[in-house]
Amino acid sequence: MSKSENKSRRDFLKIGLSLGAGATVGAGLLTSVESQASTGEKVKLLTPDGKVVEVDKSSISYGDLTPAIGKEARKGVPGRKFVMVIDLAKCKNARKCIDKCQEGHHLPSDHEWLNVYLLKDAPESAPYWFPRPCFHCDNPLCVSVCPVGATYKREDGIVLVDTDRCIGCKFCMTGCPYSARIFHWKEPENQPEEVYSPETNVPAKEGTVGKCVFCADLVKKNKLPRCVDGCPMGVIYFGDINEDTVTNGVDTVVFSKLIKDRAGYRYLEGLGTRPSVYYLPPVDRSFPVERGMESIAPEYQDRYQNTELYKKMKENGDI
Repeated sequence: MSKSENKSRRDFLKIGLSLGAGATVGAGLLTSVESQASTGEKVKLLTPDGKVVEVDKSSISYGDLTPAIGKEARKGVPGRKFVMVIDLAKCKNARKCIDKCQEGHHLPSDHEWLNVYLLKDAPESAPYWFPRPCFHCDNPLCVSVCPVGATYKREDGIVLVDTDRCIGCKFCMTGCPYSARIFHWKEPENQPEEVYSPETNVPAKEGTVGKCVFCADLVKKNKLPRCVDGCPMGVIYFGDINEDTVTNGVDTVVFSKLIKDRAGYRYLEGLGTRPSVYYLPPVDRSFPVERGMESIAPEYQDRYQNTELYKKMKENGDI
């Protein structure tokens, strides 16, 4: 695949675009494909029926791309239902997904919206790395327990926190069975001077809750979330379940087929939260689990080496 083709695949424009003069896509997304003077720069797009087409970049016009605020941030992208798929067989704990997330949301090192855990399901089974973002549940317990409506679910499936309304009661943190939220105990440093938006959760505020936002600001620009774009192994796929399409920035596949063929599942399915994040089992792993300890900083190695699981696996010769 050429460099230009790879770049075009990293543009989320290819998910669900209806082509043709004046073809509309939805508020806040790509608004039309129009006849204009050609620049010669081409963009590959994927139509809803799965056909790859090529259009001149100058023919694409956009709507408002700034992060939404207030009531607009609660609407989401019409007609969309975003979904993420994480391939556990590919993950080697490179932490590039975390680095991209931290950088993009101006998070301090001790506030990670995306965590990578070292798991082992049974004494006889093999250990593996388990990335865990917010699951953006269809039945989010965090939303049901928030007393002021600061946590809410949009029509496109993304669950956000409005820190302008958050009172710091932490009910959402106790209500989340996945521990996917963090609390800002102090005013974070190096926050940008910009208008606050729940789509970015930036700038963060002392005494409020933050979490993974599925990069709602980038999705609005038809781009992939930062963790997807940052992962060098293609572990994370993102897309629209209504379009039945997901991509990791290089490969674009049919979501339902991927889940069926690879026996995809949702973590702790029995809780009834109906997460929007699916996992592909860590079978035929691309890397031995110990490789995930080789390139990370000592402070991150300590996180795993000090756990009982790691010590036990060390004793058993698993790692």
